[in-house]
Amino acid sequence: MFLLEKVLTRLVKKGILTVIDHKGKVRRFGVADPDFTDVTIRLADGRVPFDLVRSPGLGAAETFMDGRMVIEKGDILAFIALVQKNNRWEDDRHMERPSGFKHALGMALRPLAQVNLPGRSRRNVAYHYDLDGGLYDLFLDADRQYSCAYYGQPDTTLEDAQEAKKKHIAAKLALSPGQKVLDIGCGWGGMALYLNKHYDVDVTGITLSTEQLGVARKRAEEAGVSDRVRFELIDYRKIGGRFDRIVSVGMFEHVGVPHFREFFRTCHNLLKPDGVMLLHTIGRVDGPSVTDAFTRKYIFPGGYIPALSETMAAVETNRLMISDVEILRLHYAKTLRHWYERTVANQEKIEALYDARFFRMWTFYLAGAICAFEFGAMVNFQLQFVRDRHSLPITRDYMIEEG
Repeated sequence: MFLLEKVLTRLVKKGILTVIDHKGKVRRFGVADPDFTDVTIRLADGRVPFDLVRSPGLGAAETFMDGRMVIEKGDILAFIALVQKNNRWEDDRHMERPSGFKHALGMALRPLAQVNLPGRSRRNVAYHYDLDGGLYDLFLDADRQYSCAYYGQPDTTLEDAQEAKKKHIAAKLALSPGQKVLDIGCGWGGMALYLNKHYDVDVTGITLSTEQLGVARKRAEEAGVSDRVRFELIDYRKIGGRFDRIVSVGMFEHVGVPHFREFFRTCHNLLKPDGVMLLHTIGRVDGPSVTDAFTRKYIFPGGYIPALSETMAAVETNRLMISDVEILRLHYAKTLRHWYERTVANQEKIEALYDARFFRMWTFYLAGAICAFEFGAMVNFQLQFVRDRHSLPITRDYMIEEG
């Protein structure tokens, strides 16, 4: 407990974190502050402090999931937010050269965790996206948009914000009727169906999730557009043909750094000479790093959130010209808060699908993601690429007029 006390004394300065150990001893960290929510946690056994200090992120997740760390005042979001808000990315601090053996080792081993060859990619995707479809119905919008929405107004509903996201991306694609579009990582088909309906284009959506494929094909059939909106279970490296436009939303996080150059080389070869590509991905603003242990083990095995620097290094070797960059700083935080609230409201249904441990895991995942976008180094990148500098108007007015 001594080491945990030292860590919490350093991490929690504002707001009060009350810790009750397994013997009933109470310790308090921080000072009252109206801008911070106070939290109380109870540690159910004497090993919890060791687990928290040994691997803070994974330790907090697993002890919470197993019911060994119990939130008695507040919830898991309040707990993570209390710690993260005390240690914001923007906080004024003296800049020093990154150091630490653990980080250096993680960077050295990073390629091994991200060798996402087609077979492994398929297994990694199935781990997350082939969960019971009922789960996603409980916290996503009706279109099952499982990526950052776009909030033009602060009080926008999740449904309207997801609709706005699709329109915002479509505007950057500068679509014309009859064009052929490739949707890499098409999810449950919402983007592909939207582009066909509103812009009269033919879309091929590809996924590695059998669950997503089944839903997407059924939706296309019900809409009567199966001849123009096709979905395939295929790796992006295996698809053939040439396309006027390529869109990829929330898929690049599953590519892995060892495959960045291969991804953009493939996109270059799939894109017609006058084509346009729009890539929407979570990104990190603090440079190349490693995937945290909890996410790697429980949520997105093989996944990695890229830095812009390493992304562009891969782009520049494959003759794609970046033609527009937009950084969405807080939109995903708002999206994730909607998802978290809906998840909590549907606790009984989620536990009926899986169990209480799974529910706690899922809330930890969403709560951690919220705090990463509100206080940490996570944003969203929307990157537009062309092969020919003449493919688009020379000002951004066309995006504004359409979006």
